[in-house]
Amino acid sequence: MPKSHRLDAGADTVHWGYFDAKLPPLLTIASGDTVTMSTVSGGREAMPPPPLVVPEALAAVQARVPQLPGHICTGPVAIEGAKAGQVLEVRIKGIELHYDWGYNFSGPLTGALPDDFPERHLMHITLDRKKMTGRLPWGQELPLRPFFGVMAVAPPAAWGKVSTLPPRRNGGNLDNKELVAGATLYLPIHVDGALFSVGDGHGAQGDGEVCVTAIETGLIGTFELIVREDLRLEWPRAETPTHVITMAFDPDLDDCVVIALRQMVDLVAEKAGITRQQAYQLCSLAADVRVTQVVNGSKGIHVMLDKKYLTRAV
Repeated sequence: MPKSHRLDAGADTVHWGYFDAKLPPLLTIASGDTVTMSTVSGGREAMPPPPLVVPEALAAVQARVPQLPGHICTGPVAIEGAKAGQVLEVRIKGIELHYDWGYNFSGPLTGALPDDFPERHLMHITLDRKKMTGRLPWGQELPLRPFFGVMAVAPPAAWGKVSTLPPRRNGGNLDNKELVAGATLYLPIHVDGALFSVGDGHGAQGDGEVCVTAIETGLIGTFELIVREDLRLEWPRAETPTHVITMAFDPDLDDCVVIALRQMVDLVAEKAGITRQQAYQLCSLAADVRVTQVVNGSKGIHVMLDKKYLTRAV
């Protein structure tokens, strides 16, 4: 019988700015179990003025955990029986706001327009749980569509300690706004136990995340984690209730397009029972090639295709 577990963000349950296969698991669960994980976000320099309140967990993390460039990640969680070479299926069962504010900043030499804005600018955004909106300082309201910018398994042991900033084959800073509640993420497993971590809560984000940040906030996510022995993947992949999504990350967006599109062609050919040539042409007619983000060192592309095109013709 699957069990439910809980792991909350705190000074003893997060790692800040890095992934490492040597991180010991804080929790070990069975494949098929559900785990609810809370996250916090932001260094001291991003904290809001009163009356907005800094959660105790975030204050404790800032006081006791060394602040490195990158993201505050809760975890890792080990999954019994997970082996390198398999795939971790992450079913995102639910996402809730953890606190009632978020922040966004831009600065010189960063983002998609690094030379256009010479001063650092930080703004705080009030979040309304009932309306599920964020109110910008000039009064405009944005609908919230929360998702985790970072979901990852441990990197290969040979990589050592790596930054959370660029997305990689172990996942990490994907910043894919399609990964909301109801979506499923598939991550290639690189070390036994998988070692799943999550962080970088986003209240809302546009494709591109052009100024470097979204509405950065704390979230609470519930995940069903399943070890897939029948799958082999080189790159993370995802699906929503309606679409399949292939992804790629590279400093060159052109290379990202090639990698993500080849994955989609292979997937369509396999599932629909057509040739790769036919799948390629179908992608030109029905798939959407989208820019995930352009600000994380390794840029991102994701290709989306309606699941109806994976059905074999009769």
